[in-house]
Amino acid sequence: MLEILDPWLRTSAGRIHAEAAHLTELDQAIGDGDHGINMDRGFKAIVALLDERAAAGPTDPAPTDEAATAELLRLVGRTLISTVGGASGPLYGTAFLRASAAVAGLAEPRSAAAGLVAALEAATTGIGALGKSTVGEKTMLDALVPAATAARAVLDRGGDAGSVARAARDAAASGAEATIPLLATKGRASYLGERSVGHQDPGATSAALLLGVLADVVG
Repeated sequence: MLEILDPWLRTSAGRIHAEAAHLTELDQAIGDGDHGINMDRGFKAIVALLDERAAAGPTDPAPTDEAATAELLRLVGRTLISTVGGASGPLYGTAFLRASAAVAGLAEPRSAAAGLVAALEAATTGIGALGKSTVGEKTMLDALVPAATAARAVLDRGGDAGSVARAARDAAASGAEATIPLLATKGRASYLGERSVGHQDPGATSAALLLGVLADVVG
């Protein structure tokens, strides 16, 4: 999975930078108005982390793929918590930390598809637990929960990493769009009441963006 993780994070940083204004615009309608700015800052810090690790060179002895992947996911989670403001930092940071634990806990070397699903499910569960939220409340879970469900279904049918990632991407994109008519009941958007209806959730949008990049990288 490590060969997927590095290019996914780097490509995601570029996409988030390109979409930062759009994400911020979505957040200005129903949130603090800084989601794109904060995510851009966080992923720039991730790229700096990746560059620092690349410059340091390989460790000796080299860790297993699962161990190296879990360690990088852990460092990414800590970086997001320390650099991303608002609720997004703790939520996305927790997602990566939970994904790290899931990968580290794999009983034996597993396929990339199985690792992706385990990481996505753990990340989604972690966000729900931290935010005390669930599907239908106009949050990033409206993209992530259907993505994890779709990814699991494809894996259980014997799908490879590419088909798993594409299923997650498509479900997340549909889930993010489906937040438009929802009434926000969590986070700052919930303060707006009925005025939150008619706006796409920025967190669900950034989650769908990240899974879209994952599908591109894996595919």
